[in-house]
Amino acid sequence: MKKQLYIYVGLIILFVAYNFYKPIQDDRMDTAINILFASVLFLYIAYIAYLVLKRIGKKDK
Repeated sequence: MKKQLYIYVGLIILFVAYNFYKPIQDDRMDTAINILFASVLFLYIAYIAYLVLKRIGKKDK
């Protein structure tokens, strides 16, 4: 489980670093990249929640 959390923290650091430095000057492309990056972050947190619920279900049986 620690591996997934380390990957998530790494993704958050990349997201913050990207937004801090703003390498792309085109506002539309920057917005599209931010939306895609945020979608990946939410998808990954959903994956982590799925793994946690799966482990909880195994403990009940």
